This record gives sequence, C-alpha cells and structure tokens, in this order.
Amino acid sequence: MLPLAFCALAASMLSRPPEPHGLSDVGARVDAIFREYDRTDSPGCALGVYRDGSILAARGYGMANLELGVAISPQTVFDIGSTSKQFTALSIHLLAREGKLSLDDDVRRWIPEVPDYGKKITIRNLLHHTGGLRDYIELMDLQGVQTEDLTTDQDALQIISRQKAPNFAPGDQHLYSNTGYFLLSVVVRRASGRTLRDFAAERIFVPLGMRHTQYNDAHARIIPGRATGYRKAEGGGFEIDMSDWEQTGDGAVQTTVEDLSRWDQNFYEPRVGDRELVAEMQVPGVLNSGKKLTYASALVLGAYRGLPIVSHGGSWAGYRAQLLRFPEQKFSVACLCNVGNANPTALAQKVAEVYLGDRMQPEPRSSQEAAPRDSRPRLSADQLRRFAGSYRDPASGMVLVLSVEQNKLTAELQGRRFVLAPVAPDRFISEDARVRQEITFEPTRAGRPHVRLRSEGEDEAELFEPIELWKPSEADLAEFGGDYASEEIDTTWRIVFENGRLFIRHRGFPSDPLRPTIPDAFTINGIQLAFDRSPSRAITGFHLDAGRVRAIAFAKRSG
Repeated sequence: MLPLAFCALAASMLSRPPEPHGLSDVGARVDAIFREYDRTDSPGCALGVYRDGSILAARGYGMANLELGVAISPQTVFDIGSTSKQFTALSIHLLAREGKLSLDDDVRRWIPEVPDYGKKITIRNLLHHTGGLRDYIELMDLQGVQTEDLTTDQDALQIISRQKAPNFAPGDQHLYSNTGYFLLSVVVRRASGRTLRDFAAERIFVPLGMRHTQYNDAHARIIPGRATGYRKAEGGGFEIDMSDWEQTGDGAVQTTVEDLSRWDQNFYEPRVGDRELVAEMQVPGVLNSGKKLTYASALVLGAYRGLPIVSHGGSWAGYRAQLLRFPEQKFSVACLCNVGNANPTALAQKVAEVYLGDRMQPEPRSSQEAAPRDSRPRLSADQLRRFAGSYRDPASGMVLVLSVEQNKLTAELQGRRFVLAPVAPDRFISEDARVRQEITFEPTRAGRPHVRLRSEGEDEAELFEPIELWKPSEADLAEFGGDYASEEIDTTWRIVFENGRLFIRHRGFPSDPLRPTIPDAFTINGIQLAFDRSPSRAITGFHLDAGRVRAIAFAKRSG
C-alpha cells in the first residue's frame, strides 16, 4: 500500500491541469496563497479560476476526508452555504418570466403561514433582504437547536409562524435574513408543483451540464465525492462539523469548482434564461427611502481595487465558499473550503490580484488595508489611553470595550478580541480579526469621542457612544435570576446567579457570564438583553436582540 502522503500528492497532481504557456510563475504564486492548506493532515480548499468561458486553473489543496485520506480535487463536492441563494433567485425569476408568480406578489399569497403584520411583504422584498422577517436560523439557535440536529421545512415554518412582529416594516431597511430565501424555496414548490431540488435540477443544473450539483434536502442522502466539513478542535487538530438541517433555498447546494465554471459562463452567454433575465438578476434592491442597495437577487454588486465585481459568499457548518466575478474582465474565482476558519473571500481576492493586479488600483488611504508598518503613526500609551473605555451602539445595544495593553489599543466586541493598529492619529484597523474592522474616532464637545466602526464589506459605519459601564452589586444581580419563557421561540431560559455573576443555562448556550452594560441591560456573545420592570420595579421579563432578530420578548415565569 502506498503511503498516505504519496497518495494525496498524486491526487493533487492529477487534479492540476498544465499551466497555460507563460503562466508557470502565476501558478506558483497562486499555490503560495494556499500553502497553509496544502497538507495531508489538514482540510483545505478547492480553487477554480475562469476566464472567457475557460478554466484557467482548477486545483485542490488539503484533504476532503481526513479519516479516509482523500485529497481535495476539482471534482470534490462542497456545501456552498449562502452562495446557493443565487440559484434560488434564478428559480424565482424563471417562474416570474413564465407568469407562474409575480415578484410583487404578497408572500402570504403563497405562504399563509407567514403572520400578517399589517403591511405587504413581497417576493421582491425577500430577494433583496428587505422584508424585515426575523432570521429563522438565529431563532432556532436561540431555541437551542444545533447545526448537527435534524430539522425540516416544517420546523422552520413553525417558528416563523410564531413571530409576533418583524424586525422592521418591509422596505424600510436591508438586513440579511435566511428566512426570506428559505420561504422562496417554499414559493417555488407551491408555484411550480416541484421541490426546489427537482426544479433547479431540471431547469438549471442539467441544462448547464452541472453534473455534480444538487440541492440536498435529505440529511441521510449519499452525495458521491462530498468533502467532510471540519472545524479546529480545542488543543489542536480538527473535528467533524456537519449539519443535518434539511431546509433549502437559503443554502444546501452541493457543487464543485468545475461545475461553477458552467454557472459562471451563463452570465455571459445564457443557456438558462436570456440576457434580459440575467440583467434583471443584477438589478439591486431599493428601500422605501429611495436608497439603492448593493444587494441584488443573491448577488452583491461592488468593486475591488477599482474593478467592478459581483460576488456572494457562503458559510454553513464546516464549509466556507466564495464566488467572485469581475464582469468587465470576464474573469472569476471560485474558492470552496471544508474548514470553518478558512476565509475564501480573502483567498479569492488574493488569487484575483495575481491575475489582474496590473489592472487594479492601489488601495486608497481611506481603505481598511493597513498602511506599511514603517509609515504608521506611532502613538504613545498616554495617547492611546484617551480612547480607552466603553462604547455602546444605541440602535443594537452592542458594547465595544477599548483598552490599552502592552502599548497597544485592543478591542472587545461581541465576545471577540482583536488588536487595533493606528493608520492615522484618529483611525485604527484591526490587525488580527477574521473580518477586518475600521474604527474612526469623532471628537465631541466634552469627554471621550464617539466611535464609528465599519466592518469589511459593509457600506455604512455603526455609531458607538461613550458610556460608563453599569456596575451592579451582587444583590442587584441576584434579582435577575429566574426562568424566562418566550412564546415566539417556544422555549424557556434559566438565568442563575452563581459566584457573584449571572449565567444563562440553556442548551447550546456559552458558559460565559452575562456582562452588564447600562442599567438593567446585559450582553453575551453578541446577544443583548434589556430587562423590563413593572411600575413597582419588579422584573417582568426582557427583550432580546441578536443581530438578525430583534426585540424577542421573554416573560419572567419564576424567581
């Protein structure tokens, strides 16, 4: 029997077509980008590079299955998470073209299980994430459901139907919500008479020759060539990270980098739909205010270093994905990974720089990219301390804590800590966060400045105001202990007072303590709890905000 390392190397070599003439250096530079994954003891990524309908490069780095010693190749199948949404969107547009539905239909025409909130939520709202419906994945997470649990369409519909209010009125805001795209899968089934799995296979995947692509709506289905999803294990190594959720629409497409080249080419030479339909897919949403979004039908429109791009990423269980298109250059990069700490967006961008770098603009000084270290301003510990303290986003309740450690400004946000590097006297960027953060300090008339925080990929910055953290006594904290029930997510949480701190005891919840922010408010891992009191000052419950779900009500049942 051949050694594992030799087998993996041979599979990797067989999966790599010869480089076009003159591109050997390009291939070496691309390989260097994936060096940390190109091992026989690590999961990794598959890469596809496309231009003018041809595959320039298709390679595998790392292992598809660590237990069996199977290497990743261009034929390896990955779950692409939310990158799947564009196939759902095309299915809806095809049905609209045929007159089976209208994008301006009230979603309740097709799914009466969605509560009537007094204002029409349209299919178009769902396509653009402007419907205001709470995210069913976060609702299930708060309920205690884990990604490895078995959940069905009926489970998702049931929890959606229990919601007594939306996050906001339809069309008022844009907030990414998996609920909308899951509901679109139900619309496809009820409008066409076929499941999204069958409809997409017949109308998209088979016509495009995507032989290894499918929606997976059955947790026990065998999918030949599928990579196992992994996450990093505490103490080193990896552990399996797979999901048994059966919902489709918001995710669940299984595909390869070779098949995605056929999908990518359909945007230039449509075989499914026509040029008018492809153009309609790329029309961005518009809010009630008239503001135009960068989000179209599951396609994000933007620019990277001066070049227009169309993209969408995906993340589910131990899988990560990105399909990045440069339409003017007819050039695209697909990066599919089977380990949860991978960042395929950054990897795809680096690959694009190898091929298109001479056409790209230098990063502007206002971007989130770090300035060269030797040109960064040097701020003393005393200069940094004037920024230290706590800041709160009044809209979400999120708290940002800044402190000075070893002459560096550090930040803690939603349970994550990262170091901030100065790029100007009043502007910093995160050095070690997976999603880069840019922080700008705005002076106020008195006291500490306000903070503008912008996350990589977001158009707008969030405003954080300086606060003095509430410091309750142990007697104050003990008052919050008890059982709290939510009708909307059909679950009960227990809050306990132990060793001078408050903890939430609930399945799947972190063991970290609740952290006080302002009076009667706490935060834990990105979740904000604001407690309610009666006129007599007795605690009656709390309202919860967790990013994609807002104002979930819990009532106190016992002390």
